[in-house]
Amino acid sequence: MFSILLVLLIIVAVMMIGLILLQKSEGSGMSGSSAASMFGGALTGAAAGNFLTRATAWLATIFFILCAALALVSAKSGMSVQESHLRQEIVHQENAATNETADTQATPEAPAQASDEAPSAN
Repeated sequence: MFSILLVLLIIVAVMMIGLILLQKSEGSGMSGSSAASMFGGALTGAAAGNFLTRATAWLATIFFILCAALALVSAKSGMSVQESHLRQEIVHQENAATNETADTQATPEAPAQASDEAPSAN
């Protein structure tokens, strides 16, 4: 269920990006050339703006509903608990590695003992 909702969310997001880029902005945006050629000139001017605005509003509503549904599904499936267990394991491993390095630094190796005797020349 989570994967299906996630794929739908990605599709809606990509569609919303496309519609937002097609809308006419102060700089004329991409809608001036793309919308007229894509829809055969049928959606030009106010009609194109009205359609694109309504479609964007619907997609934004669907986007937020999908986000809420994903949050509910992940909370009920225990994904957050699994993530916290994984996070605890990572922290445990990092602490173990830190303790090992601290132990090796705390006990320095004994220096080689120098002999007091001078080497004999035989």
